[in-house]
Amino acid sequence: MPIYEFTCSECGHAFEAIVPRPGAKAPCPECGSKKVKQGFSAPAAFSGRDSGESAPSCSSSG
Repeated sequence: MPIYEFTCSECGHAFEAIVPRPGAKAPCPECGSKKVKQGFSAPAAFSGRDSGESAPSCSSSG
């Protein structure tokens, strides 16, 4: 299921939510309003590492 960004029209809270299908909307976790606007979400690339961590070297010293 994709993650979408939403902004609440009632309180202005911005949040992300996993929704079962495109066009579905999630209620605001702050105020519970269902008046939310779906924003644009860029796909994320997951490498399995923290962003500040460097990859191990493949070369061996010997």
